[in-house]
Amino acid sequence: MTLTAVPGVRVGHWTDPVGLTGVTVVVLPEPNVTAGEVRGAAPGTRETALLAPGMKVEAVQAIALCGGSAFGLAAADGVMAELEADGRGYPTLAGVVPIVPAAVIFDLGIGDPRARPGPAAGAAAYRAATSAPVEMGNVGAGTGATLAGWRGPQARRKGGVGSASTRVGETTVGALVVVNAVGDAFTLEGVPLTGGSHLPLPAPPVRPRPMENTTLVVLATDAVLDRAALTRVCVRAHDALAACLRPSHTRYDGDAVFAASCGRVPGDPDVVAEAAFAVVGRSIEAAVRAARPVAGLPAMEDASE
Repeated sequence: MTLTAVPGVRVGHWTDPVGLTGVTVVVLPEPNVTAGEVRGAAPGTRETALLAPGMKVEAVQAIALCGGSAFGLAAADGVMAELEADGRGYPTLAGVVPIVPAAVIFDLGIGDPRARPGPAAGAAAYRAATSAPVEMGNVGAGTGATLAGWRGPQARRKGGVGSASTRVGETTVGALVVVNAVGDAFTLEGVPLTGGSHLPLPAPPVRPRPMENTTLVVLATDAVLDRAALTRVCVRAHDALAACLRPSHTRYDGDAVFAASCGRVPGDPDVVAEAAFAVVGRSIEAAVRAARPVAGLPAMEDASE
């Protein structure tokens, strides 16, 4: 099962297989409460300040994950336009204002650096959103994703989109991850997925050129949680990034987590947080296993275990 196992959540991709970039849009049911937390030191984001505890607007209509580095934030304009056409957004005297937090990955170095998602790409991803199981690998925002460059260009592997979900009692918790990390990928059990060291600590860095990366996470649950509780869920999701991507949250990453409560099922925040840790870890593994070689860049199956 994937993120779309959470009732009402839909996911759509727009993929540029030539320019090697894309957009993934997560459309949320309403009402919802959404939070977010950024821990990477090089983020590219939009509307994330609105997601902090104490802010007036708590519900968002969609979350846009985009390639194209900061240029890709323009894709959220297209998502907003489509939501407005559907009559969805925060109500104001001048009409609805759609709330679309967005975050980007740096993928300009793998495909055509001039291929950057814009409003049309965001609109297409929104219109493609479906409740079917999430397509994974080289799609959407994961089309140009890479990982493991920390050990040098020869160690780089193809990243991508991954998703997983679980049920804990009556509660469903799901995650979608765009894996575009500086570090190596590991399973939750510590098994290397990209040829990294079996040791607890990562190998010393090899940095022949500047690196730009970022891993993005969207979590959703049908458990009723307030924004303070969701913020703790985000923390646990970041724990999963640290466990499965070594190193993570570096100066070269813009690692960000979004978490949404969009249901009416009574839930224990601690149980949801632990489920979030598990599904983020499984989503990272799914992304690496689903990725395929492209532009001379090998995927997991070409890596030495």
